[in-house]
Amino acid sequence: MKRMFTTPFAWVLGLTLCLMAPITLAQQKLPVVASFSILADMVREVGGDLVEVTSLVGPNADAHGFEPTPSDAKRLAQAKLVVVNGLNFEGWTNRLIKSSGYKGEVVIASKGVKTIPLPPRSNKDSAQHGHNHGHSHGHNHGDIDPHAWQSLDNANIYVKNITAGLLRALPAQSEQIKAREQAYLKRLDEMNMNARAAFAAIPTEKRRAITSHDAFGYLARAYGIQFFSPQGWSTDREASAADVARINRQIRDQKITALFVEQSSDSRLLERIAKDTGVKIGGTLYSDALSAPGTEADTYLKMYAYNVDTLVKGLQQN
Repeated sequence: MKRMFTTPFAWVLGLTLCLMAPITLAQQKLPVVASFSILADMVREVGGDLVEVTSLVGPNADAHGFEPTPSDAKRLAQAKLVVVNGLNFEGWTNRLIKSSGYKGEVVIASKGVKTIPLPPRSNKDSAQHGHNHGHSHGHNHGDIDPHAWQSLDNANIYVKNITAGLLRALPAQSEQIKAREQAYLKRLDEMNMNARAAFAAIPTEKRRAITSHDAFGYLARAYGIQFFSPQGWSTDREASAADVARINRQIRDQKITALFVEQSSDSRLLERIAKDTGVKIGGTLYSDALSAPGTEADTYLKMYAYNVDTLVKGLQQN
């Protein structure tokens, strides 16, 4: 009789522990909230199975037009680590963090990057080109271009800042985190070397292009490309007739042969410019967000490789 009761009890206890195991493992993951999809991917690359990452601004979404919701505040309140870009890119984060009650560390991924200053503009010119666009969604970039992740050299700094934050949060897993960081940095460096070689093969006078908004200044500086945009630094505003006329003149005067639309922007403006000037659209670029999971640019490295390939092909046309 004793054996009859012991065996079922042991079986039930074992089954219960098996059912509980996935929950326990899930609870051990560090809950991290990243402000947008590119940062979320970097955190996943470094943290691996140690982290559970949520992105406030998801794939194919425009961070410039993001409006936080109460559910976003709830996600922040449950986080153990928050990662943001900084450089005034997310004008909504301070208010959101305060309203959520989050008291933990906020990692500023761009800390230490070599920034690009915005060119000085008059008040009238600023209004025309979106230099100061904090009035609508709080995205006042001030005097700095915030799109620093468009440089792979800067991406190295982003990854090191994220790694430092994860190490402070998970000191017992330091060996695993550091190993993943080094492997990721190696892949970033290889991508950078390949991109330099690809752009170096294009004559300097052909490295000129039009994009929807000025999100590629750091990429331009890294590889000697000139980008021009009718929308300026933000997608918050629509380009004026004067903006379009200015771009059309630049295309003619500088013999620009490629236009590139962005996945998070309305393509009609660039299509209009292409029709007015006869310049072909060279493809779609990813600027502020990744693509949906399972598609061509669903990680930062895939996004960068896709952009480089699209740019090289577009700049070589004609």
